[in-house]
Amino acid sequence: MNDFIYSYPTKVYFGRNAAEKALQAEAGGMGSRVMLAYGGGSVKATGIYDQMVKLLTEAGKTIVEFPGIMSNPTYAKVQEGAALAKQERVDYILAVGGGSVIDCCKIVAAQAKTEEDIWEMEFVHHKLPADSLPMGAIVTASGTGAEMNGGAVITHEEKKIKTGVLGQAPRFAVLDPAYTLSVPPMQVLSGAFDTLSYAMETYLGQSSQDNVSDDVALAIMRNTVVNMRRLNQSINDIQARGNLMWDSAMAENGILKIGRLTDFQAHQIEHQLGAYTDCNHGQGLAVIHPAYYRHIVKDAEEKFTRFAQVVFGKETAEEGIEALAAFIQECGLPTKLGQLHSQVEITPELLRQVADSCNLIQTGPRPLTHDEVYDILMECM
Repeated sequence: MNDFIYSYPTKVYFGRNAAEKALQAEAGGMGSRVMLAYGGGSVKATGIYDQMVKLLTEAGKTIVEFPGIMSNPTYAKVQEGAALAKQERVDYILAVGGGSVIDCCKIVAAQAKTEEDIWEMEFVHHKLPADSLPMGAIVTASGTGAEMNGGAVITHEEKKIKTGVLGQAPRFAVLDPAYTLSVPPMQVLSGAFDTLSYAMETYLGQSSQDNVSDDVALAIMRNTVVNMRRLNQSINDIQARGNLMWDSAMAENGILKIGRLTDFQAHQIEHQLGAYTDCNHGQGLAVIHPAYYRHIVKDAEEKFTRFAQVVFGKETAEEGIEALAAFIQECGLPTKLGQLHSQVEITPELLRQVADSCNLIQTGPRPLTHDEVYDILMECM
């Protein structure tokens, strides 16, 4: 284990009626003006929006609405939210939705407390925000673990970059599995695959032998696979949804990453693919992972073998990767880039641009080149 300091900033309210319990407990620290942030119409159709309005109103809060946060939130949307928060003198942000809504609000919270452009601050001047509005998260679609940390994935459309930006971690998070029941099955499964991806990418980073984080990561992977299979049999299995919600939280609350370096090369490839195509994140990862792993299996054969044995009950590293590919197909997730919903046609020329702009990880089993990233993407066609 490497040296580390671990702090867990988010208080979790898990289970039935968790939102009511959370807002009753947390309302006193929210101030008087609360930004209610959400995505499209699903939170209204399910009644979750009405419940939040009722609870905030009963707590005496003035509500400032920030709707329309899209999947793969853009930097322009961040700036819109920050401007609204400043204009309306918002005291607190309540993000109601999945990872996209929560991620957007993390950066809105930071941008609202500074006049300096957050993108320039972090990527040009290499500084982190000194202050942020406080926020909480009501999770309606799980998988990204966004409610468990201060990191956010934002797409800068002008720069054609989709990457991680650091903002405000939620002070509390509501995880009520019943809130996910209205989410379309494919969105549930693609979110769960994102959880699996987080655990795999952490596990395949550099670590010492018998690292406890590896053991925990393998357990999260196995549990995620088991419960995704349960949902394949019964999509409304509330216990399986609850298990997957907590798997998601465990994958991104820092526990798996303690005392070790991580890989996340597949995430970097998918982020740039998403920057050019706006494809679904979890589905893009499902396409990329097996191809990437076939390229690096010999560079981490012992780890891949253990992954095969613990997660899929196979004997060899190669069998584990093929079991992963078969599992993706079993879940009905895309296996080729042509199956993704893309805003543009995915061509070899576009994939060349994606590969050339991809961030290359130095802490995985081995570094890739931009040419090898291109080869991986072409194998996914």
